Amino acid sequence: MDLGTDLVEGVFIERVNRFLAMVKVDGQEVGVHVANSGRMRELFIPGCRVLVRLAPGEHRKTRFDLALVDMGQALVSADSRMPNALIAEGVANGHLQQFADYPEIRREVTFGDSRLDLMLEGPSGRCYIEAKSVTLVENDVGLFPDSPTLRGAKHLRTLETVLEAGHRAAVIFVVQRPDATSFATNDPADPELAEAFQSAVTAGVEAYAYNCLVSETVLRLDQSLPIRPYDSTIRNG
Repeated sequence: MDLGTDLVEGVFIERVNRFLAMVKVDGQEVGVHVANSGRMRELFIPGCRVLVRLAPGEHRKTRFDLALVDMGQALVSADSRMPNALIAEGVANGHLQQFADYPEIRREVTFGDSRLDLMLEGPSGRCYIEAKSVTLVENDVGLFPDSPTLRGAKHLRTLETVLEAGHRAAVIFVVQRPDATSFATNDPADPELAEAFQSAVTAGVEAYAYNCLVSETVLRLDQSLPIRPYDSTIRNG
């Protein structure tokens, strides 16, 4: 995905609430929209370099969206809307070969009482996909979520009903940074999601994880990651 050349450099000051942060841009403190409800405490460090995008709109309360956070050794995409687009792009360009038989791609589709990120359709039928944004990495392991998420467990239960209806179902965890070499559900942060994930996989929901190549101009899916069980050594090293 081309991020363009219009990202603006800033310095992170503080997170005001779930969707608002203060950033110094061109010497002035401005409000920046954070399109991510995760805590991201490991990213939002006062004084760190960030990249924001001008996002004009008549009814917006902020002029900018937060795009990238510079961790020194790597850039991290902080926008939870990106995995949906990255997966659609990966299917369309053939990077995700497991979905090669689905020429039609629809985003933001309703199934039951849930809105899922993607529906693929082709000669073999339909495949529903839920994408999850991951920004937390500890000891090279991408962890999701970083805080409790009721919607996460609900979406996984919906994917089970997708299977029951005779369709294919998958969840894809997109680690929006390059430094993860494996993935695990963050069981202590959200035991309900961990239980729902295990139930979904046992039922036949497919699970995949990828890290990302992140630069100031490009964001794309990179390597497939093994999914491992959570254990305390992730945090203890």
